[in-house]
Amino acid sequence: MHDLLAGIALGGGGYALTRAMVARGMRWYRHGDGVSRASTAHGRDADAVVPASSTLMDRAAAASQVDPLATLPHMLDLLPGACIVFGPRGDLAHASTSARDMFGDTLGAIVRHPATQQVLEQLSTTAETTVTLDVPVRLVVRVLLRRIAPSAPGGRGVVVALLEDRTGQDALDRMRGDFVAHASHELRTPLAALSGFIETLCGPAANDAPARARFLGIMAGQAERMLRLLDRLSYLSRVQMVEHQRPRTRIDVAPVVARAMDEARPLLEGADITCALDVAPDIMPVMADGDQIVQVMLNLVGNAIRYAPGVAGRRARVDVTVANATGRDGGPHAPWPCGGGVVVCVRDNGPGIPARYLPRVTEQFYRVPGQVQQGTGLGLAIVKHIVDRHGGRLQIESREGEGTSCTLWLPPAEEGARDRRNGAIPPA
Repeated sequence: MHDLLAGIALGGGGYALTRAMVARGMRWYRHGDGVSRASTAHGRDADAVVPASSTLMDRAAAASQVDPLATLPHMLDLLPGACIVFGPRGDLAHASTSARDMFGDTLGAIVRHPATQQVLEQLSTTAETTVTLDVPVRLVVRVLLRRIAPSAPGGRGVVVALLEDRTGQDALDRMRGDFVAHASHELRTPLAALSGFIETLCGPAANDAPARARFLGIMAGQAERMLRLLDRLSYLSRVQMVEHQRPRTRIDVAPVVARAMDEARPLLEGADITCALDVAPDIMPVMADGDQIVQVMLNLVGNAIRYAPGVAGRRARVDVTVANATGRDGGPHAPWPCGGGVVVCVRDNGPGIPARYLPRVTEQFYRVPGQVQQGTGLGLAIVKHIVDRHGGRLQIESREGEGTSCTLWLPPAEEGARDRRNGAIPPA
């Protein structure tokens, strides 16, 4: 790819030569060897099918008088990598099909980013920079730029840039740092407990059968906690690797939520909890990853089942509702950003969460102080990252003594489909 950009950057002649070679290859691919053999069999020169090198050079020389900005888009659309063209004023003149598919409506933000504009102002021949976007989700892009000189006096000089998505590698690097900073601390407690119980079983409690049985039960619980923590960390890492890539599958939310409720049913065994699902008719489709939505529902319903029985004298209850969102059409105070979408709400009547802790409940490894039931501290963090990937919203409300509600909004499928069809690029 770098070599190809370098060939294009030679100017009109270099680009024309590359284009002619590609055209030659495409003709050969379409007609196959049979055409060449048939032509030879009829006594025609092979050059009638494949131009001679002198013909290529003649075409290259003729095309060298053409402004590169007028011919570059056709070539860039053939490339598998994401390429864009900057105009003379640093604006976005063209984005290849791969660039639109890969980055969508974030192309404008990449072009306008200070790091990109600073390199453009100082660019002589080649340069590279890294662009980091944090809204709506973290996106890291390596930008390699090469200036193309005008092919003729008075022509327009343009810059070709290759965009390389480095978000996955960035997420992996940050995950390693998070593991050292947080996960190692979380694993230290159960490991210390296991070490202590093993030492006791090998010493004072070696012949104490009741103590041995009790200690082994505690050790099994600590080992299960570590396995659960590692599973959550692994899943969180996978979610972060694809968080910047919007789902492309059109799904119906109602059967996905019903599937999650069936998978969560074992959590109700032996528990005095009423769990109800209410699905409104004619739920609109959304663009979503069905497996990830199931994981979101398992985390939210699992939390509700875990904390609902926390109020003495009150029968625990968990209600799950699925409905179409009213959005802004529903009134000036509607919480959702557009008129449409689907809202899924998981509500329990447990002890609730103090208001001062609500802003932090989606942080990794954060646990609300004072709660008897303690999880890994990763469940809501996973939910938040999945919701961000879908372009949705997560709203958590709670009142002490009354319960907690977690509301998930997913945008309608029509919005995402229309953006992709249009290939819209915000003005730079």
